[in-house]
Amino acid sequence: MRTQIHALTDPAAAAAAATSDTTISAAAASAVDKLLHQIHDRIYRVNSLKSRSLSSSSSRISVSTLDVSRFLPFDRLSAASLLDPEIIPSLRPLDAVESFSDLYRRIIKVSSSTIETAGLYLEQCALFRGMLDPKLFRKGLRLVRENAVEVNTKVVTAAWLRYERREDELVGSSAVDCCGRNVECPRACLKAGYGPESVYDQCDCRRQAINEENREEMEIDDGEGCSNSDSEELGFDMGFRVGEEEIRCMRYKIGMMSRPLKAMLYGEFVEGRRETIYFSQNGVSVEGMRALELYSRTNRVDCFDPCVVLELLSFANKFCCDELKSGCDVYLAGLVDGLERAVLLMEYGLEETAYHLVAACLQVFLRELPGALQKEKVMGFFCSSEAGKRLALVGHCSFQLYYFLGQIAMEVDMKSNTTVMLLERLVECAALKWQQQLGFHLLGCVMYVRNEYKDAEKWFQAAADAGHVYSMVGVARCKYKRGHKYMAYKLINSLLAEQRQTGWMYQERSLYCVGKEKISDLDKATELDPTLSFPYKYRAIQLAEEKMIGAAVSEISKIIGFKVSPDCLELRAWLSILQEDYEGALRDVRAILTLEPDYMMFNGRLHAEQLVDLLCSHVQQWSQADCWMQLYDRWSSVDDIGSLAVVHHMLANDPGKSLLRFRQSLLLLRLNCQKAAMRSLRLARNCSTSDHERLVYEGWILYDTGHREEALAKAEESISIQRSFEAFFLKAYALADTELDHESSSYIIQLLEEALRCPSDGLRKGQALNNLGSVYVDCEKLDLAADCYMNALNIKHTRAHQGLARVYHLKSQRKAAYDEMTKLIEKARNNASAYEKRSEYCDRDMAKKDLCMATQLNPLRTYPYRYRAAVLMDDHKENEAIAELSRALAFKPDLQLLHLRAAFHESMGDITSTLQDCEAALFLESTHADTLELYERARKRAEDQQQ
Repeated sequence: MRTQIHALTDPAAAAAAATSDTTISAAAASAVDKLLHQIHDRIYRVNSLKSRSLSSSSSRISVSTLDVSRFLPFDRLSAASLLDPEIIPSLRPLDAVESFSDLYRRIIKVSSSTIETAGLYLEQCALFRGMLDPKLFRKGLRLVRENAVEVNTKVVTAAWLRYERREDELVGSSAVDCCGRNVECPRACLKAGYGPESVYDQCDCRRQAINEENREEMEIDDGEGCSNSDSEELGFDMGFRVGEEEIRCMRYKIGMMSRPLKAMLYGEFVEGRRETIYFSQNGVSVEGMRALELYSRTNRVDCFDPCVVLELLSFANKFCCDELKSGCDVYLAGLVDGLERAVLLMEYGLEETAYHLVAACLQVFLRELPGALQKEKVMGFFCSSEAGKRLALVGHCSFQLYYFLGQIAMEVDMKSNTTVMLLERLVECAALKWQQQLGFHLLGCVMYVRNEYKDAEKWFQAAADAGHVYSMVGVARCKYKRGHKYMAYKLINSLLAEQRQTGWMYQERSLYCVGKEKISDLDKATELDPTLSFPYKYRAIQLAEEKMIGAAVSEISKIIGFKVSPDCLELRAWLSILQEDYEGALRDVRAILTLEPDYMMFNGRLHAEQLVDLLCSHVQQWSQADCWMQLYDRWSSVDDIGSLAVVHHMLANDPGKSLLRFRQSLLLLRLNCQKAAMRSLRLARNCSTSDHERLVYEGWILYDTGHREEALAKAEESISIQRSFEAFFLKAYALADTELDHESSSYIIQLLEEALRCPSDGLRKGQALNNLGSVYVDCEKLDLAADCYMNALNIKHTRAHQGLARVYHLKSQRKAAYDEMTKLIEKARNNASAYEKRSEYCDRDMAKKDLCMATQLNPLRTYPYRYRAAVLMDDHKENEAIAELSRALAFKPDLQLLHLRAAFHESMGDITSTLQDCEAALFLESTHADTLELYERARKRAEDQQQ
């Protein structure tokens, strides 16, 4: 659910204010007012198209008497109920470290029970999703796939991994395309069994295709496979009469197909004494009976027409022919090659309880998501309670299936009936406690967005009763929406009194109080969890209400500096308009469109593209050449949002430019907007005009989703077609993502030098030079590294200051290193990392100041907390050191923070806490060597103490 922010006071009132830095001048207000009227006119035209039934004379509002604030995105703060923070639709444990530790212990306990292990890793995925970290979530999905035993688990997980790359958006891709490895191979996923060692091996698709071609050729040469031979030669001793025709068979062969058939042909039934059995009333055609006879001798169904095989499948169910049913099931599953055929065969599969056929159809449906959500016939197989029961009968109604479907439905449209029905099925499948918590909570979130507050409260309360404390936020919010504000306040107040206090608790309580108490709660929420955006937005709007627009912009810019989101950018854009900073507003609106191309501003009244059109008339127009110059300037000043805006402008003039889409993806990755970055990469791939370019972008998509080996293969294939900067750079980058020895470092140097010889622009060559310098430093070739960094700086690659500072430091020139980082701080707009790095080149007091500034600019950076904690430990202030690390862990569970706190606990003799922190760290990264060593040491000490 996107947070919506409603309007400030009438901007016309701001025109009367005359304070120098905090208000808008009368002349500026006039210009702003003109733009606001233009926005209103545009909104009016859009709305008039939606409500043609209203007459023009009655619906048109006179501009001279217009109350502009009615049409703007912000309302008076008295309408606080309209300024709701988001209720996160995922699991949010009260103590993440404790939850991670508990789940890790359960995972290592049942490692030999593979079916249960896959379920535990799915629970891990649910917790990772609550952390809003796509990389960790994909890692969890891969662990589910590695430990999967059942076909349903394999099919759903593989489809989910594919969806995370959104391959459905790649032009020319198909739902049944194979990635080349077992982990996502459609054929491999239809085979049950446990095989974690082979899950990332090359699949057999290519070899099987060759074998099938050879087999078809052999059958053409030797026409006996599915032909009828002379009945006397074969010894047929009975017949089945279907209509007017008799199909001769071997009684023994037919009887061996199942116990019912054996009883019929050899038992006390009258058929056992007849040579000809009348079979017309059993729903079998002549063609079906001939195929059955042939199958009885060959045990093959692959030479029959699919319609005949369907008939055999029905016969097998009716007469309990398990082997025949399995053969028909597997054969029909192999015929599912697209959505149309899957829809056709799914009904047969459900009717005949054909496990593999349903799995194959299910696989196509899931790989066609999210498009399949719009197909009524497809959703008919999932949404209703009856549909869930039919899937359960065939063994394919699982919690994971509906978790996947429900998540995608929520992304597409949280308010739709389809979303509600899928989540209702999710709740029906929930057997474990965590599954119930998640299912109830998600249904509560959807009902809340649909304004069905009574039902939402019921589901949130069910989730809370199941142990999900965070769902009490939903209960309180629904009570408030239903007019019970004091009850909502008491509920959250009791949470704060009884539970461990968190930022979201104070944020929620602030909704139900006013004045100083409200501000105090918001400040406390930011102190406990600086990543919560609502307090920044509220404070910014309050400052704007008090005519302090500059301070309001500064307040909302604090969170934009480390956590970019469309709603915060929208608020800053609006404040910039009030400041008459149209370039700043245009920058933010273009950034919004990069993050969400369909974003609707002003509470859904106006598409962001239309606001861009209005703002463009108030700023200087740039040619494409001007844009390149602006891009260089912003790139060199490490202004990522400004760079995004320029790239968006350039793409408006040249939307098919794959190079610009790729630049866009790089900027989005810097801003940690991974979903938008992947979309830009896919667009770059789709817009590419050559095979070698397309392969590079496909390689980056694979690399960014954890498929390093496949990315290297794409880079090598691209180089084999044409040597290019991006192909060499991708190969070098992917190879560098491992522990490097001297030989591999030399090879990466060679690749980067090859890249620099190829044509490219200065932006990318600066990055290559910077990377080359880093490899030289690792090889202790400091002079060559310094040359690379200097060359990068000469083409305005500002980040090279950091590499050059490192060279100076290694040469024992600490003052020069400090000065170099100071240059970076002065040039870079986003400079939290620069302050952090500069702290390494100065004394302790100055380092503390730099690290405090780094935390103030970006509280998500963990090094400052670790440094301050280490200093406190050196000063024998153990409790303060633990508290410093715990402060960061409360809102950012991090491997390094957990490992350091575990080491501190060990040094203090607190083995229980040491074990818990180690387990939580290993939950995030199970192969972290230092934590594994510390964990084993702590376990031995714990065992010794017990003895």
